[in-house]
Amino acid sequence: MKIGFLGLGKLGLPCALAIESKGHTIYGYDINPDVISDIYAKKLRYKEKWADELLDKSKIHLCSKLELVKNSEIIFVPIQTPHQKEYEGITRLPKERVDFDYTYLKAGIKELANIIETNGQSKIVVIISTVLPGTIRKEIKPLLNEFVRLCYNPYFIAMGTCIPDFLFNEINLLGVDDYNAADEVKKFYSTINDAPVFDTTIENAEMIKVCYNTFISTKISMMNTIMEACHKLPNTDVDSITRALSLCKDRIISSKYLTGGMGDGGGCHPRDNIAMSHLSRRLHLSYDWFENIIMQREKQTEWLADLFIKEAKGGPMVILGTSFKPETNIITGSPALLLKNIIEEKGYKVTTFDPYVDDVDWVDEFETLPITYFIGTKHRSFKYFQFKQKSTVIDPFRYIANRLDLKIVKIGTRLFNDY
Repeated sequence: MKIGFLGLGKLGLPCALAIESKGHTIYGYDINPDVISDIYAKKLRYKEKWADELLDKSKIHLCSKLELVKNSEIIFVPIQTPHQKEYEGITRLPKERVDFDYTYLKAGIKELANIIETNGQSKIVVIISTVLPGTIRKEIKPLLNEFVRLCYNPYFIAMGTCIPDFLFNEINLLGVDDYNAADEVKKFYSTINDAPVFDTTIENAEMIKVCYNTFISTKISMMNTIMEACHKLPNTDVDSITRALSLCKDRIISSKYLTGGMGDGGGCHPRDNIAMSHLSRRLHLSYDWFENIIMQREKQTEWLADLFIKEAKGGPMVILGTSFKPETNIITGSPALLLKNIIEEKGYKVTTFDPYVDDVDWVDEFETLPITYFIGTKHRSFKYFQFKQKSTVIDPFRYIANRLDLKIVKIGTRLFNDY
């Protein structure tokens, strides 16, 4: 295929070289004359694995933007979305938090769209720049025209190893509005690597990209906290701890628990995090990571309580499920009971029912009044529960089937509609 790259910087050029190594023809443009000169001279000013070898034998067609548009079947846009220097993590954080700077991306996309329109032939444009969720639809799509067939395809690669990361990727992520364009991009990726293609909404793709990065940061910061604790505790060794944890392939190094729902519970998790917060303070650690875990659980449960109260509009409120996990009667550390206690603390009455805990059948005491139910525990039986007609069901696990006689509020799902 003939592939275009609007931008040949530290991300664009290595990925263009990787694609070229798979037999595709590359047309490239960069606004920086030094970048163009370096490509002609076959030299790089940065270290990138495999790049020197591939650049040395590269036959990239350096061209104008119009030539790029005319010749390319798919045009990738890796234009940077930078932060100011004070937000790069090399100085103390400013108090204010800011979004990425989309100035360069918007200018580049606007000009590209105009050139494509002038050329009079539709083109697939694939943005790979990192953006916050909602940016493409709000900031980029208004700049486009009917000739631009857009996909969002952020890369999961790291500077210095862009080429092997791209060629041996974990996932090819596509944010899609135009499914025909996405099909063409999928065909292209079938020639590049064996990674699965995960296509979803553009907003989901935007979120997945930044969550991927922040998840890595979460792992690093957690282990660095353990490292500091081990430095202050006798007979402890961070490397032994991380080696042991890395062997736990079922619960820790896996997809288990990677889902939205209620907070964690049981006889271990909440109390252990509270105890570790105590240890952090006792050892005077530089940062109490475990306090974050505790407070996130509590604050999010309070948010769910407020949502529950708002949906109920003063009517009856029922929490279905009080055990700490499905299909058990153990209530120790139950997040559903935390929800109940917060609601009652706010001055509202709430009823609970759990078939495993209460050992009795559900009895509706509210006569003809619609009820607002909250699924506190993901018991299988609640999928078949006899909800009262015209009631509301708040489902943080998103497993209750939609019904015409109910309002189902699936927490964590907002696909072009509000509840």
